[in-house]
Amino acid sequence: MDFNKLVRDAGTALSRVVQLTEEKLGTSEKTELDAHFENLAERSDTTKLWTEKILRDTEAVLTPNIGNRVEDFLFDKIDKKRPNRLSNLEYLGLDMIEGGNEFGPGTAYGSALIKVGQCQQRLGQTERDFIVSASQCFAQPLRKFLDGEMKTILKERSILESKRLDLDACKNRLRKARSMQGQQTAEKDLRVAQSEFDRQAEITKLLLESIGSSHASHLRCLSEFVETQTRYYAQCHSAMQDLQRDLSGFPHSAVSGNPQIVVNSQTPDSSRPGQQRARVLYDYDAKDSSELSLMADEVITVHKIAESETDYLMGERGSQKGKVPAAFLELLSN
Repeated sequence: MDFNKLVRDAGTALSRVVQLTEEKLGTSEKTELDAHFENLAERSDTTKLWTEKILRDTEAVLTPNIGNRVEDFLFDKIDKKRPNRLSNLEYLGLDMIEGGNEFGPGTAYGSALIKVGQCQQRLGQTERDFIVSASQCFAQPLRKFLDGEMKTILKERSILESKRLDLDACKNRLRKARSMQGQQTAEKDLRVAQSEFDRQAEITKLLLESIGSSHASHLRCLSEFVETQTRYYAQCHSAMQDLQRDLSGFPHSAVSGNPQIVVNSQTPDSSRPGQQRARVLYDYDAKDSSELSLMADEVITVHKIAESETDYLMGERGSQKGKVPAAFLELLSN
């Protein structure tokens, strides 16, 4: 370790602290930068402030779950691939499809659940694609700007402030110098400090002026974000229109408060001799494979098993067939 360098650095740091303290107390003058530079610095501060806010809000929109955002941040820090998690819409879609299969895809409610569930999955995938696209075209460039260009600007401005304190400290030493030798040494130090300050001010000024091109870049990113959002909502609108058309094929009574469940949105075929329609009054769970499970308000086709059999009828629902208790049915006139 260079002990002399350590001593010089400590002396420089102490000198800066003293100079800053005297400026705060009003006992020392402060070198002011020109108005143009100050305007550039103010624009830089404003850009940083609002870019941080917009980025934070954008990330909250794209990933509402703060736990997921923290997890993504940690994965990015350790440079590992983010987990491919399902969206809430996709989870909803999975449960709807599972429920629809449980109720029976041959029933109107079960079939509708499956259709809506498939649409939710489609919307969920579209949402995930939108999140990836919006992140790439908007959020990531803003983050890159803050972590790259803006950090460089802040670093150079911090160096400039240090150079400014060194310059003003040299000016103070020159004013306080009593001997000729002291004045000569102070003047030499002042010339060096002034040169370093001017050079750093020019570097910082160039960086601050580059904020204008950053704004132009952010504007392009913003336009891409809007295009991505427009495409996303158009895809969602198209998916919902398709779903609405699918559901419109169901009987009006099945979606207006008195659900009449019909296989594949078609009225059961009762045109064959001996067959007629029947509405299920109560839910019924089949006791074995020879029977057919029923759901309340479902409409099925039934016919007699035999003249002597009065307690059970043979029920048909699409390709499903089995005995059903007559007491659970209300026969409908054709």
